[in-house]
Amino acid sequence: MSIESPIRISLEQDGEYSFRVHFPDTGLEPLLTDESPPLGNDAGPNPARLLLASVANCLAASLLFALRKFKNSPEPIRAEICAVPARNEQGRWRIGSAKATLHLPGRNADYKGLERALAQFEDFCVVTESVRKGIEVDVEVLDGEGRVLKGDKSFEAGS
Repeated sequence: MSIESPIRISLEQDGEYSFRVHFPDTGLEPLLTDESPPLGNDAGPNPARLLLASVANCLAASLLFALRKFKNSPEPIRAEICAVPARNEQGRWRIGSAKATLHLPGRNADYKGLERALAQFEDFCVVTESVRKGIEVDVEVLDGEGRVLKGDKSFEAGS
């Protein structure tokens, strides 16, 4: 997959609130996701955990990339992320903020170009910077016959 190629994901319900996440155009095995009780059974990570894992993973990979640009080999990097869900003004659960902590092995004196790497690595992180800026998400709902129930209905104007 090229970074310029569309990223496609498909989900198929697998249980009460669990879904199999498929990654077309890759050789990856499907991933089982599930909601936490009382809705689901915790059979897999829920969407909030996947979002946080994506942010932390992207930050760690971006820091690794930035450090390697200066000929460092900082393996293994560890990352942790924590968020406390809170209700918004409408009483809906949201993740308003998160704190990621990245752990480098060794001491800062062990790294060449550390100051520059630290100043730029977050800019390399596609996921974190996308989340920070807000991602526009268009939603469309189709029925079993392909009729648009929600979303752009402009093509149905004549029917």
